[in-house]
Amino acid sequence: MSSSRGVTTREDETEREAQGEWGGKTGGTGKYAEVNGINFYYEVQGTGYPLILLHGGLGAGSMFGPNLPALAKGRQVIAVDLQGHGRTADVDRPFKPQLMADDIAALIKHLKLDRPDVMGYSLGGGVATFVAIRHPELVRKLVIVSVNFKRSAIYPEMLAQQEQVGPEAAEFMKQTPMYQLYVSIAPRPEDFPRLLGKVGEMMKGDFDYSKEIAGIKATTMIVAGDSDMFPPSHAAEFFGLLGGGKRDGGWDGSGRPNARLAILPGMTHYAMGSAPALAATVIPFLDEPAPNAP
Repeated sequence: MSSSRGVTTREDETEREAQGEWGGKTGGTGKYAEVNGINFYYEVQGTGYPLILLHGGLGAGSMFGPNLPALAKGRQVIAVDLQGHGRTADVDRPFKPQLMADDIAALIKHLKLDRPDVMGYSLGGGVATFVAIRHPELVRKLVIVSVNFKRSAIYPEMLAQQEQVGPEAAEFMKQTPMYQLYVSIAPRPEDFPRLLGKVGEMMKGDFDYSKEIAGIKATTMIVAGDSDMFPPSHAAEFFGLLGGGKRDGGWDGSGRPNARLAILPGMTHYAMGSAPALAATVIPFLDEPAPNAP
């Protein structure tokens, strides 16, 4: 057994089944790794080239639903529970995508993975983006799902909702999939208000990562829904920062950029992670040989 923030975690805790709409059995093998002072929980499913899979805010790996086994059919998927989420206990540190990215980089090294692909949804997509920005030597391909790179792109009504996220919202959220998942598997279920407080703080303040995005070297796929929390034009702008949408791709494809863009029809921000269309869209991109492959 090992501990994080005074919380004892036993191997049998990995057998607890996640509950609610974001729960269910994943079919993976659960393990813990002590990295950066955090006892990270991760599940491994499938064999082949490694893919680090990062969930959205207030979630865990099981929120990917049928996409997780679909992705694992052709590769080794390593689904990680981020700081303070799922079966990973929190520590005395704020939630910041940049810090979480450093955690994932350290975990990649800890697991001795050679340039895995990294895929993340929502918060996990932001973390994956910063792994590619801060640790480019560790990432082969990058898939970012439902991620905005500047706060002003988010619809005003969504920004207003984000402002309401905090510890005081815990009682109101007891009927949500987020709460049902968390209390079923978290080392300290009573920490749910703490989780909400940290997520709320993380979402405050203006940001624009345009300059950092433009420096990404990994072959990247951007995926968004046509009814996401930001307009499709923002995903296209993201694509543009990576060289996309500048010219015709050519009859032989030689004019294509080192990036891909997919807008999934009828998809909301919340449905994206578990929608089967996600895996169907991403798998061909992951299966393509990377231009910068060793």
